Amino acid sequence: MKKIYLCMIVAITSFACSNAQKKEFSKESLTKKMTTLENTEITFKEVLKKHKGKVTVIEVWASWCSDCVKAMPKVKEMQANNPTVDYIFISMDKAFDKWQAGIEKHELKGDQYWVNDEKMMKGEFGKSIDLDWIPRYIILDKNGKIITYRAIETDFEQINETLKKLE
Repeated sequence: MKKIYLCMIVAITSFACSNAQKKEFSKESLTKKMTTLENTEITFKEVLKKHKGKVTVIEVWASWCSDCVKAMPKVKEMQANNPTVDYIFISMDKAFDKWQAGIEKHELKGDQYWVNDEKMMKGEFGKSIDLDWIPRYIILDKNGKIITYRAIETDFEQINETLKKLE
């Protein structure tokens, strides 16, 4: 009986730790390259460096993602209610032109980057940030530390509360 109890505690602890909020990005994720609107490459580390000193929300999305599209009004509301926050949109679209069309269609305001990986969410960048769902929101404080690592479109109340505390 003691062995069963011990195994259950180990399993629960392991599961809880695997789903824990990370406090920093992996070295691997920081080296991943993205494409800018000007069709140049930039590393994720360089993207983050541009926003140091500002509270930042990162949204990982795609124009083909119905949940992402449904969340756009909430994103715009969040931006209107938090105008001093920086916003980074990282697209997992299949093609450069689809990504650009999505930005225009949804009138996205913020820095825009495209992950050019045919495996999209399941590609190298997606794996490096533990991407299992989009839209995905990551919140960074002014020092670039991760405050919220894994939030989705149903978490806007929590996202907004976090932003108010950080501003």
